[in-house]
Amino acid sequence: MPDFAAPIARLVDELKRLPGIGQKTAQRLAFHILRVSREDALSLAEAIREAKENIRECSVCNNITDADPCLYCTNPARSQKTICVIEDAHNILSVEKTRQYNGVYHILGGALSPLSGIGPEQLKIKSLIERLKGGTVEEIIVATSPTTEGEATAVYISRLIKPLGVRVTRIAMGIPVGSDLEYADEVTMSKAMEGRREI
Repeated sequence: MPDFAAPIARLVDELKRLPGIGQKTAQRLAFHILRVSREDALSLAEAIREAKENIRECSVCNNITDADPCLYCTNPARSQKTICVIEDAHNILSVEKTRQYNGVYHILGGALSPLSGIGPEQLKIKSLIERLKGGTVEEIIVATSPTTEGEATAVYISRLIKPLGVRVTRIAMGIPVGSDLEYADEVTMSKAMEGRREI
């Protein structure tokens, strides 16, 4: 790394720790922060501090929130009969963008990945099972990513929940809208064929 003043070097090093930020992007961000007004830079620092101090996990669904339980869990317009199981809190945005789902969520905090040391104990699966004890849940929609880890997580959850008499479904997967079939790999095409429906 070029010889920067120690505070700049530290800022670049901290920014590099963010996901998707390499050395050059970290340097650009650091110099941008130095160019903006002192008030703007301190406002960014305050926003980070405030988020770290005030954001916590919802005690029901594990969503990140400033109110416990979160807005999804307490919204009377949302059905408590359906739980959409997702890997991370930011996945809620993808589901909500569809404006099709009006149930509640359960965030696992990742996906099964034995090679990375993530087993069922590291995920929030126990609390999901606890939520089913009330007998009001009719369906679990498993919306984990279409990766090896996401698939393994979906199968594991399905095997745990089906004996409890709750319907377990998996989101459909296949060819994205607007893409060309020639670019679809075998697994994607296979999933698209499996998830076909009548038109």
